[in-house]
Amino acid sequence: MNQKRMMHYQVEASSWGYYMRVKSMEDEMERVVKLASKSAVVIFSISSCCMCHAMKRLFCGMGVNPKVVELDEDPKGKEMEKALIRLIGNNASNNNAVVVPVVFIGGKLVGTMDRVLASHINGTLVPLLKEAGALWL
Repeated sequence: MNQKRMMHYQVEASSWGYYMRVKSMEDEMERVVKLASKSAVVIFSISSCCMCHAMKRLFCGMGVNPKVVELDEDPKGKEMEKALIRLIGNNASNNNAVVVPVVFIGGKLVGTMDRVLASHINGTLVPLLKEAGALWL
């Protein structure tokens, strides 16, 4: 009887831990969405990432002043990066997979470097920036 009761408590403790991880992930997802909607263009970045630097230069070169969230300088940056992985649907099972830079325009997820560059090349980036109020050409 004692062993059954102990098992029951272990399951509850395990469930509680799972609940707390899910709750934490939801909080970070909410934080990412909130930050993404505070400016016309938001780039989630890592300060030492060369691709992130290139993305920032692309927008600055176009006359856009993006809000940059440096994940490595934020105490909850790792958790936000996990939320970004979930948002972009990155199915990489490697925990060291690089997800940044991630760009939001007008509060909407555009995506990572490849999506932003594809939009720039096919001519859809500038209209998105104009619509968001980030560009006044």
